[in-house]
Amino acid sequence: MKFKSLQDSSLSITSLLWNLLDTVAEDWNKLETKYQKSGFRQDQNMADSGVKSDLLSEIQNAFLSEKRNLVVQNFGTQYDLLEVCLERSVVEKVNHVYKHKVNEVKPVTNQRASGRCWIFAFLNAIRQKFVQHFNLEDFEFSQQFLYFWDRIERSYFFINTYEELARKGEEPDGRLMMFLLSNPLNDGGQWDMLINLVEKYGLVPKAVWPETFTSNRSMRLRRIMNHKLREYAVQLKELVDKKCSEEEMKEAKKKMMTEVYRITSICLGTPPKTFEWEYTDKSKKYFQLSGLSPLQFYNEHVKPVYNPLDKVCLVNDPRNPYNKLLTVEYLSNMVNGLCVLYNNQPVEVLKKLTAASLKDDEAVWFGCDVDKHFERKIGALDMEIHNYDWAFGISMKYLNKAQRLLYGGSLMTHAMVFTGFSWKENSKTSDTEDHSKPVEEGGTADIETIKWRVENSWGDEKDKPGYLMMTDTWYSEYVYEVVIDKKYVPADVLGVLEQQPIVLPAWDPMGSLACVLCDNGEHISHL
Repeated sequence: MKFKSLQDSSLSITSLLWNLLDTVAEDWNKLETKYQKSGFRQDQNMADSGVKSDLLSEIQNAFLSEKRNLVVQNFGTQYDLLEVCLERSVVEKVNHVYKHKVNEVKPVTNQRASGRCWIFAFLNAIRQKFVQHFNLEDFEFSQQFLYFWDRIERSYFFINTYEELARKGEEPDGRLMMFLLSNPLNDGGQWDMLINLVEKYGLVPKAVWPETFTSNRSMRLRRIMNHKLREYAVQLKELVDKKCSEEEMKEAKKKMMTEVYRITSICLGTPPKTFEWEYTDKSKKYFQLSGLSPLQFYNEHVKPVYNPLDKVCLVNDPRNPYNKLLTVEYLSNMVNGLCVLYNNQPVEVLKKLTAASLKDDEAVWFGCDVDKHFERKIGALDMEIHNYDWAFGISMKYLNKAQRLLYGGSLMTHAMVFTGFSWKENSKTSDTEDHSKPVEEGGTADIETIKWRVENSWGDEKDKPGYLMMTDTWYSEYVYEVVIDKKYVPADVLGVLEQQPIVLPAWDPMGSLACVLCDNGEHISHL
């Protein structure tokens, strides 16, 4: 009786298995039919797929019937496309002579294969005033010093942000988390991030803490750190999911930051706590500053000459209403530090205030999309520099500034410094007292700007001039952000800073960081 029961049980299991196999086979046949109808079968006749054959024939015949296309094809297949499209008549008009320039500082800096342009531009703007005050022939601040502390603070910011979002129930495959994980330790940054760093850590001369191999070529460090931060994200999510204690989370983050500091310091060195700076001025007189901390040096010798806290960040984002304050979610580099704030204004306001600053001998930090309509060998940013119509019969100017931002065609990729401009007089009259003076006396109300002088940070070589020429039209289309001292900014524009900011999502193009291009013009990849 017991044997019969086992036999019946065995028969039932066998029957069950056969039924299961029949179901799987039936489902497979359905899937196979579905894939066959939708084009997933390898033995399908591909001639009926994609672009129709008759349309392809028509397009190809039209191309071959134009002899001009074949001539241009000979150039397009053998030469750089930008050189093929170079508009000679525009090139001949490019010159680097300006009606007004701020005092020039040597040497031209070089960020090399790193995305630190925002730091270089910031320190270039500061040193322009600093060298005048100290009567120096040439000078550089240590770019690596700010870069070091940005690596530390930004890692800590990411760790805390990820913990916060995990506690809110955000999932790793959600849009926000995926965006933050795409490049946790970006090389680039924004103006308010710079203020966070200098106000906490100060500055040092480059002679005191010079560049290292890794600061000049940051890819390896960035890869290691991005890998570790993603690893930390997994650990943080697991800790939150298991409802760990506050002490356990604190210890985990301490271990993470210990690793972050170790990796960063091995690659960049250990920043000085105090230093001695020896220098000679233009008259060859010797000076020595001893026992200074970086923060003391900044507060006592830099900030009185150039105070970053006195500056306001103006942007031109035509997608959003003007005279409004904008910010971007989770855009910072320091826990409890300043968040990035943008005062959105028409581009003509940005130009007018840039000109006012330059006339008062103050260089202007700015952010732009540098890799558009740019001929780097002659250092020209000009909307007419490349003639795509001649080569391809197309225009590259269909989209306006707002559309380029909205459809992924443009964003801030690089930070540089305005150091001069040219203008022509017009018949406008000023209603304000601030800018009613003639240009020669510092006024800017009655002028029309023509071109701008730009100090870059890609070195100064034959095919990479240290200074660029930007046309006024290019400024309108691709300059997104300028930083201006409050003393040049009208009261109504300053009043925007009192508003509650409009919060843009983390992935908004206005949250892009000036870092994408390095000294050879190649893109810094997201690793």
